[in-house]
Amino acid sequence: MSRIPRISASVRASLARRTYASSTVQLPNEAHGHLPTSQSPITSKLHFFNSVMEEGKQIPTYRVLDGSGKLLEGAEVPEFDEALARRMYENMSRLPIIDNLLYNVQRQGKISFYMTAHGEEATLIGSAAALDPNDEVLGQYREMGVLLWRGFTYDEVMAQCFGNHEDTCTKGKQMPVHFGSRKYHFHPISSPLATQIPQAAGVGFALKRDPLRRGKNCAVVYFGEGAASEGDFHAGMLLASTVPSPTLFIARNNGFAISTPSSEQYHGDGIASRGPGYGIHTIRVDGNDILAVLSAVREGRRLCIEEGRGVLIEAMTYRVGHHSTSDDSFAYRPRQEVEDRKRIDNPISRFRLFLESRGWWSEQEEEKFKDEVRKEVMKAFKRGESLQRHALKEMFNDVYAGEEPWNIREQRQELWALLKKYGNVWEPWKNELKKHKGEGKELIEGDV
Repeated sequence: MSRIPRISASVRASLARRTYASSTVQLPNEAHGHLPTSQSPITSKLHFFNSVMEEGKQIPTYRVLDGSGKLLEGAEVPEFDEALARRMYENMSRLPIIDNLLYNVQRQGKISFYMTAHGEEATLIGSAAALDPNDEVLGQYREMGVLLWRGFTYDEVMAQCFGNHEDTCTKGKQMPVHFGSRKYHFHPISSPLATQIPQAAGVGFALKRDPLRRGKNCAVVYFGEGAASEGDFHAGMLLASTVPSPTLFIARNNGFAISTPSSEQYHGDGIASRGPGYGIHTIRVDGNDILAVLSAVREGRRLCIEEGRGVLIEAMTYRVGHHSTSDDSFAYRPRQEVEDRKRIDNPISRFRLFLESRGWWSEQEEEKFKDEVRKEVMKAFKRGESLQRHALKEMFNDVYAGEEPWNIREQRQELWALLKKYGNVWEPWKNELKKHKGEGKELIEGDV
C-alpha cells in the first residue's frame, strides 16, 4: 500500500505565507464602451483575476501602534482622552483575570464549560468602546468584554456561568458564557455556529424600519473566521447588502477554527476579500492594536448607519488560549508558538506601553488595579457558587412565546409524577432538589 507523503513544516509555512493572487490586474480601457445597464467596460483581452487589490497585492492591514506601543509614522490617532484610554486598558486587563479563574473552576468540575478571550482583548474592548451603548450586539462566544464595557457586573457573569437564580440571561437553561442582556442590548448567544450572522442582518433591517432608531443605531455581529465558512455568513452578508440593513460585521480572524488553522480554511485573501463581492465597505485591521480597532469600528459604524447597509471589518489577531475547556490546542500547534505570540504581540502589553509613554499608567497602578480586580472577581465567584438555582418550575417557563404548547404541559406533568414518587424518598433526588429555590416543593406539593 502506498503511503501518503508527509508535508514538512517548511512547506506548510510556505503554504500559509503564500500570496494567492499573483497575476497583475489589467484594467481595460473604455474604447469599446460598457455593457448595457452596467458600468463594466468591454475589453477584447482575455484575462482572469483573483485579487480585489491592484496588481494582485494582498489587502493591507490598518495599524496605529507598533508592537512596542509606539505610534507608526503618519498614523492618525483616533480621538480619545486619558479617561477613555484608562477605561479601555482596565477592561482589557479584567478579561484574563476572569478567564483564568473560570477556566480553572471548570477544571475543578464546578461549571460545565468555559471559553476564554485570551489574545483577543484589543479587538473586543476597542470595538465595544467605538459603539453606541444602544447598538444591538449579536455575539459568538468570546464577547463578554463587550458586556463588561456596557456595565455587566462580575456577579452577573458568575450568575450565568453557575446558572443560579440571579441568572437573568438564560435562567440557568444554557451553557456557561452564553450571555444575553436586554438591558445592554446584547442578544442571547446560541451554540450553533454562525446562526447569529443572518439574524444580525435581520436586526439591522428592523432598526432601519423603526422611526425612533433609524439613522441612530446599527446591529453589530461578532464571529470567527471559521464561522465565515458557514452558509449563514453569506446569507447575512447578502441580506445586509441588498435589502439593505445597517449591520456591522466584525470577523475575529484569530488564526484557528477550533483545530483548523486559517491557512486550511480558505484559499483567498482572508475574510476581507469577500466584502467587495457583496458591494460593501471593508477594512482589515490589526486586531491586537486597540487604537486601530477603535478607529476602524468608529468609521465602519458611521458608514453603516449613514448608508444603511452592511460594513465588514476583519480583525487580525491570534488565539493564545485553547479554543475552549473541551480543547487541547497543543495537539495541533507548538507550545512555543503560543508563548512567542504572548511575548511578542501581546495586545494588553502593547497598549500599556503606550499609556506609560504618555504618563497615563504606572507599575504601581498596575499592581493595585489587578489586586483589586482579583479580590472583586473572587468575591463574586464565591457568592455565585453559593446561591441556589432557579425554582424547578422555571424550566418550563419562557421556552415558547404565546400560549403554552401541549408538549410543555406534558413534560411538566411527567416531572410532577416522578417528583411525587421519588422526590421525598430517594436520596440523590433529595440532594439535587436542595440546589433549587423552594427545593421543588412548588411542583411536589402542587397540583399540575
